[in-house]
Amino acid sequence: MFIATGIMLSIPFRKNIFNSEVNFPARYQPENLAKIVSAQFLLVFLTLYFFKPFTVTLAEQRWSYLTSCCLHALLPALIVFVYMSLLSRSSNKQQIKNWTLIKELLHLVILFLLIGLSSFLLRSVIYTNSDNISWHYFWIEIRNVYLAGTVFCLYLITTKVYFNLSMGKSTTIEPNLAAVKTDFHPAPLFIKAHVRIDDFYLNVADLLFARAEGNYVQVYTVEKGTVHSDLKRISLKQLELQLAAYPDILRCHRAYLLNIKRVARLSGNAQGYLISFDETDDKVPVSRTYLSLFDSIYQPEA
Repeated sequence: MFIATGIMLSIPFRKNIFNSEVNFPARYQPENLAKIVSAQFLLVFLTLYFFKPFTVTLAEQRWSYLTSCCLHALLPALIVFVYMSLLSRSSNKQQIKNWTLIKELLHLVILFLLIGLSSFLLRSVIYTNSDNISWHYFWIEIRNVYLAGTVFCLYLITTKVYFNLSMGKSTTIEPNLAAVKTDFHPAPLFIKAHVRIDDFYLNVADLLFARAEGNYVQVYTVEKGTVHSDLKRISLKQLELQLAAYPDILRCHRAYLLNIKRVARLSGNAQGYLISFDETDDKVPVSRTYLSLFDSIYQPEA
C-alpha cells in the first residue's frame, strides 16, 4: 500500500528542495510503475499476513485471512498504478515538466485518502459486521492508512540513508539531478513519445540535431562516425522539455533542436546563422530569434 508513496518521501531534506522544479520522475513512467506496484503488493501482503499490524476479528470475515490480505494488498496497488498512470499521461505537460516535491507530497496525500476510502468500502466485501458503513470505521480506516503510510515512509528514508552510508555515498541528495544543468550523463536518456511504440532511449552526447516534421521529429545521431536518422512520433516541444536538463541542447529555430557541442562551423550574420557538422552535409539554421541564446552558449574552439 505504501511503497510507491514511500519512495516519494525517500529524499533527504535540502534547502529549497520543496520548490525545486524537476522533470516528472522516471519511477512513475509506465515502464517502471508496474515494477513499483508489484513490489508494493508483495510487501504489503507479507506485512499483513505475517505481522498482522491491525486488529483483526476472524469471526467477522467472509473469507480466509489469506484472501483478505490479498484484497487489502491488491486494491491499493491498483489505485497507485491507475492514479500515477493517468498523471504521467496527463495532457497538462506544464504540470509534469514543473514537478516539485510539494506537488509530490500533495499527490501522496491524495493517494493516502483514496486508499483509505477504498479500504473503508472494502470492509463491506470482507466483513459481516453490520456497522461496516459508519463514521467510526471510516475514521479507523483513514487513520490507519495515514499512520501506517507515514511509518513506512520513515522506514524507507532510514533504509536509504543507511545503504548510502554503507556504500560510502553522500546522504545529501539533490532534489533530482536531472533538474540541474549538468554535463552529459553516460547513461541513455529515456524519451517518452506520443505513443508507447515510439518511446526510445537517446545517448544525448550522440545527438546532432532534431528537426520537426509535422507531428513527428526526425532525430539525427552519430555513432562511431556513422549518422543515423530516426523518425519519432513526438513534438519538437515535447522533446525539448525532456532534454531541458542538458544545457548544450538548445532550440535554434522553430523547427530545430541543436547539440551545440557538435557544431563544426557556422556562417551568417546578424540575420541568422547556418550550422555545419563534420559528420554530415546537412545544415541547421539558427534563426534571428535565437541568436542571442546561441551566442551566449556557443564557444568556438580556438
